[in-house]
Amino acid sequence: MSGEIMAIVGVGVALAGLMLTSLSRLESRLSGRIGTLESQISELRDELGALRERMAHLEGLLEGLREAIIGRVAS
Repeated sequence: MSGEIMAIVGVGVALAGLMLTSLSRLESRLSGRIGTLESQISELRDELGALRERMAHLEGLLEGLREAIIGRVAS
């Protein structure tokens, strides 16, 4: 092999090494952020469930108030 081909191969190997290192760092950063997002989504689901329960309670109170005002049971 001539010196030029060896230099080209050496640059290719160096670039491949840099790309692999960058990809592994990116993967570790992304996995950490994905874990954070999953926990935030879980918290949002819990809060949404609590809001649904509170809304159902308010709907029941409003139904009772409507019955008290009108004086009959709604169908």
